Amino acid sequence: MKNNKSLSAILCLTLGLLFLNSANAEQKQQLGSWDVHYMALNSTFLTPQVAKEYGIVRSKYNGLINISVLNTEDQSAQSVVLTGQAKNLLGVVKELKFKQVTEGKAIYYLATLPFSDQEQYRISVDINNGLELKTLKFQHKFYAD
Repeated sequence: MKNNKSLSAILCLTLGLLFLNSANAEQKQQLGSWDVHYMALNSTFLTPQVAKEYGIVRSKYNGLINISVLNTEDQSAQSVVLTGQAKNLLGVVKELKFKQVTEGKAIYYLATLPFSDQEQYRISVDINNGLELKTLKFQHKFYAD
């Protein structure tokens, strides 16, 4: 039964993130041999069940960063180590702690980021597989719902 709940939670998270990703412009960067897909959103977009499954606190002041790393040639999910930070316009730095979520062949990396309404962050994430090290950089402005 727990396996079905887990699969259902992953499906809800994936569908929700795919919907949000298609509603916005696709956010992808090619870094070396990887296609890195990323998005930042308010944690309230997650259902309470999905948030609970992944230990994410739903709050209008809590952001979620989702990153997936795919091999450019065959689009297979890559197991990597992510370390990162988010820096607001005042220079305040918050460390990002990524949690790896694996379901079947899919691998996602999730990190939460507390924010104030209309706070803009410059996000920098190092991606390392032991052979290759690349840095993903993007900006995102969070809004409290």
